[in-house]
Amino acid sequence: MKLAFLPLVLTACASARPATTPADSGAAPQRPNILLIFSDDHSTAAISAYGSRINRTPNIDRLAREGMVFDRMLVTNSICAPSRAVILTGKHSAANGVRDNGDLFDGGQENVAKLLQRAGYATAMIGKW
Repeated sequence: MKLAFLPLVLTACASARPATTPADSGAAPQRPNILLIFSDDHSTAAISAYGSRINRTPNIDRLAREGMVFDRMLVTNSICAPSRAVILTGKHSAANGVRDNGDLFDGGQENVAKLLQRAGYATAMIGKW
């Protein structure tokens, strides 16, 4: 069950359809663009796409309407680096080796970026680790 989460994410991303589809031109369908926005240090109550009435987040709401959101997800180690390592690897912190913000991520592990690259996607990470 090491990578049980990764196939789920890839299947969800690959099967996601845009809210509107262009007219059929007879061309082969293109793979979907995948943009994973990961933010931490807040709850769903901070984003109106999740039903919050506290903050207005119209740009995030538009992305959510036109794409997909994860609404059944949790982390067992709710600090920055361990959360990111869990998302990337699909493995619990004890299995991926990142238990604290000071731990280094082992890039040799299987992760979602590597799986997407093998599927022909160009990948990038922008922002803080």
